[in-house]
Amino acid sequence: MNYKPYSQEWHRYRYLKEAVDKYLDDYVDNDIIMRDILDIVCDRQERAHAEYHRLEDLELKLRD
Repeated sequence: MNYKPYSQEWHRYRYLKEAVDKYLDDYVDNDIIMRDILDIVCDRQERAHAEYHRLEDLELKLRD
């Protein structure tokens, strides 16, 4: 990708590339790489789900 240098997109791409490169440079098995990525996504999903329920509960209390 060719993002504008030092833009938000450029930084995100750089950080992701560095992380992936580190896994590959360390010869980490592909299954471990996939599991780690899935764990990160699932953790984020669980936090978002908990936040949604917390806000939903607050909304219900405000409406009562």
